[in-house]
Amino acid sequence: MTSAAVLAAFEQQWVPRINAYLDEQLRDCSDRPVLTEAIRYSVLAGGKRLRPLLTLAVLTTFNQTITPAHLRSSTAVELMHTYSLIHDDLPAMDNDRLRRGEPTSHVKFGEDVAILAGDALQPLSFEWLASSGLDAAVVAAQVRAFAVATGPRGMVAGQVADVKNTGHQLTLPKLRQLHREKTGALIHYAVESGLIQAQVPTNVAAALLDYADAFGLAFQIYDDILDVTSTPAELGKATHKDAGEQKNTYPELLGLSGAEAALKQAVAAAQTALATASVRSQRPMTLLGAFLTYFTN
Repeated sequence: MTSAAVLAAFEQQWVPRINAYLDEQLRDCSDRPVLTEAIRYSVLAGGKRLRPLLTLAVLTTFNQTITPAHLRSSTAVELMHTYSLIHDDLPAMDNDRLRRGEPTSHVKFGEDVAILAGDALQPLSFEWLASSGLDAAVVAAQVRAFAVATGPRGMVAGQVADVKNTGHQLTLPKLRQLHREKTGALIHYAVESGLIQAQVPTNVAAALLDYADAFGLAFQIYDDILDVTSTPAELGKATHKDAGEQKNTYPELLGLSGAEAALKQAVAAAQTALATASVRSQRPMTLLGAFLTYFTN
């Protein structure tokens, strides 16, 4: 089976279950109907479910039986991811009107309700971790890692760097730091969550977190490239905005060919990290390696 087929089979197994779980659990997430509607609108709008899939892939790699508690804990990251998208689309941020081929939350519900829907999703994601039913030490470790990834030294810090440096070209190290926080931190956490749940030994976990960081970098570079080379119909959102708004991107800094070379380097770094993890754990990393086909499809 090819790597692409391995990933496709895993997605076919788990994406419907993730979507069904989100649908079921969010039916009565608030006693305010408009808030429930706004939350469900954004969370259930589609998407690759990449982050919970990465967590579940780590659990699968280490032969962890995925119980309802593991599913709840692993899916919480999607709530946080959706919060970040709602706020990222706001007029004060990127001012996007299209997300996944549909009107963005603030276009559909107004800025006030969109902001509050994002505000609600953030603590709800922590509630799901805390109420998962996993061992208390596992929950505590996840909550701490989640807070670090999404807080003032993680995702929010990256968003601040993004908005405050628009129109000011960053150096490559600064650009990498921006995206390590804004995009990479939540991907890092998604892998870390699986490592914590499966209680993976420290030396193996270190290599897989290197994989996560290289994956996060590749993800951002690839997204920047698609913004230059794709159409809105293909991506389900506005394209060619970054250059017009003088955003810091890899094609803007390195040129398209330079960005493509950087993408290859990031993918190679992820492959090297997986090889190290495989040697240290004496386990195949086939499934996690299959996720790298995301950048070649």
